[in-house]
Amino acid sequence: MTLSVLVVGGAGYIGSHMCHALADAGMRVTVLDNLSRGHADAVAGFTLLEADIRSEADVRRCLSIERFDLVMHFAALAYVGESVSDPRPYYENNVAGTLCLLRGMLEAGLRRMVFSSTCATYGAPVALPMDEAHPQVPVNPYGWTKLSAEQALRDYAVAYGLESISLRYFNAAGCDPDGRATERHEPETHLLPLILREAARLQAGGDPEETALVVFGDDFPTPDGTCIRDYVHVSDLCRAHLLAGRRLLAGQVDGAEAYNLGNGQGYSILQAIASARRVTGQDIRYRVAPRRAGDPAALIGDGALARRVLDWEPEWTGLDEILSTVWARMKCDGLGVSR
Repeated sequence: MTLSVLVVGGAGYIGSHMCHALADAGMRVTVLDNLSRGHADAVAGFTLLEADIRSEADVRRCLSIERFDLVMHFAALAYVGESVSDPRPYYENNVAGTLCLLRGMLEAGLRRMVFSSTCATYGAPVALPMDEAHPQVPVNPYGWTKLSAEQALRDYAVAYGLESISLRYFNAAGCDPDGRATERHEPETHLLPLILREAARLQAGGDPEETALVVFGDDFPTPDGTCIRDYVHVSDLCRAHLLAGRRLLAGQVDGAEAYNLGNGQGYSILQAIASARRVTGQDIRYRVAPRRAGDPAALIGDGALARRVLDWEPEWTGLDEILSTVWARMKCDGLGVSR
């Protein structure tokens, strides 16, 4: 029997990669997305239900299409800075929308969810690497909305028997090595794509002295003065979701579980720029600006529990190989790069 999975927010970066991973595993994929930040062409070939998780009518309509075996929930607003300046849509979508989706699932008799969470639920690190026992004290509204959804899942497990696994990512990076999906954010705020965009500008003949790449702070208490982050390839994230889904489908989850997805090692901003120079062959320059408020010096995840329980092991551990997957796709797309 072919298993059926509803991928909520499946037209976004990680969601679209997940659709391909599920299809590769022989599962039937249906996407629910309002396309506010996702892209319909990212899920071409899959059934797309254009709907909004904040709408009870939309959720009921989508969940009545067929009997889904599993729900994977990626639909979230995820810009930290935007969540600070305009928190209302974050609470409306990430919290109220999740509650609406959960209500619809209970009404439809669905009791299994894999939830896309984040290391932002931890807040400022009190110890590194950060494991699942680390205090959860977010420092921005985005983190609070994700923590609120996690708490709802814990409470719904007790009250309604809803089984869930929350996966707390550190920094998602890379793209499908087969070129079937990529990362598209407007505006782009993630470091690695911004570095590669600068490389693409140079490849197209841009002046290195006119760099648009900004490094926020070079006076952190780290070896080179710049922030350190833990990067996880999107394909490794998707494999973890697949393993979590199988754990749920096998009846091995009792309540609400949560696991970190991190490589356990970090790279500084300057190390990331050096890696991109090697991968692209471009003399990438940068400008230094003052630190941004709330940026911790280092965020490194302890993924030992996911390795032990889910049998998950990252395959893409080097930053050069992670960046290579994105650079290859950029060249194919002709994003300012000679073919």
